[in-house]
Amino acid sequence: MEDKAQIPTVILAAGRSSRMGARDKLLEDIDGLPLLRRQVERALESGLVIVTLPSADHPRAAVVPARATIVVVAGQMSDSIRAGIAAVPVDAPGVVILPADMPDITAADISAVKAAATDDIAIVRAATQDGKPGHPIYFARKTFSDFNILEGDRGAFRICENWPDDTKIVPLNGQRARLDLDTPEDWDRYRNRSRP
Repeated sequence: MEDKAQIPTVILAAGRSSRMGARDKLLEDIDGLPLLRRQVERALESGLVIVTLPSADHPRAAVVPARATIVVVAGQMSDSIRAGIAAVPVDAPGVVILPADMPDITAADISAVKAAATDDIAIVRAATQDGKPGHPIYFARKTFSDFNILEGDRGAFRICENWPDDTKIVPLNGQRARLDLDTPEDWDRYRNRSRP
């Protein structure tokens, strides 16, 4: 696999953010940017980006950089994932999937997952420093038909179970591969933690 920039990143941002009350977690400020914009900009450093959104006029759309492709999708996480996969260019060897609410995932992390992708591997999973699987995850094109089995508000982890012998693990520093921010309490802990 020569050009890893041909591997797009699908950022899942169509969720309702219901556990945040009146706030939208993807529009929360981190370092002067809405979380969603920050994550899309990081992903753009390593290639194409597809962002799933609940509507074209949703406030999140206003913070998505113009270089990213927006895909509007209604439904649950499984619908969002399938819509993102359907938007992947036909010549792409695979796709990286990343939930938008993972603030510590960096451009280098996304690039590391892409760099580990080879023609003979089905899945590359980021993991925590101590080996717990998380995100982002690379899925080779040969896995795409598996996404038809996804239902409801479940992510793509179920697909990973189908390819145990064709999976590569890429450990990332700390716990960032599993750190997501779903509630106001999560955000308070994140903002109050001591930063390295």
